[in-house]
Amino acid sequence: MSDATTVELFRNAEWSVQPDGLEHSGTGYFIDRAVLAARRAERLWDWPLQMAEKRWCRPSLFREAFLAALDRFGIERDADLTRSFALGYGIRAVDGPVTEGFAPLADLLCPREAAVPAPVPRPARALAAAGA
Repeated sequence: MSDATTVELFRNAEWSVQPDGLEHSGTGYFIDRAVLAARRAERLWDWPLQMAEKRWCRPSLFREAFLAALDRFGIERDADLTRSFALGYGIRAVDGPVTEGFAPLADLLCPREAAVPAPVPRPARALAAAGA
């Protein structure tokens, strides 16, 4: 982790990129430079998915700092990175506190109930036209 004498390569309201990695200023959470490009078995990038689980992590600020870190460290982006952010942070579609327009995908998805939906009655005009 960095100390007071470390040069910052990038900073936003919550994150700083330093020569040894990415650090959250409020919590001290640190992602070492050596593991920034870590992937999961399905080629998804690990950190966007991990950070989506943290309630204290503002998605827009993390994304900005993470992309800055990749650029500063010469780590190539790919379509799987975009997919990783999309899977980690879904569009907010539920009631509740708004966080930069994003929500963890797990907060949005619920298993379907096994019940069969009730049939929808046909409108009266459709019945008259059908000769019913």
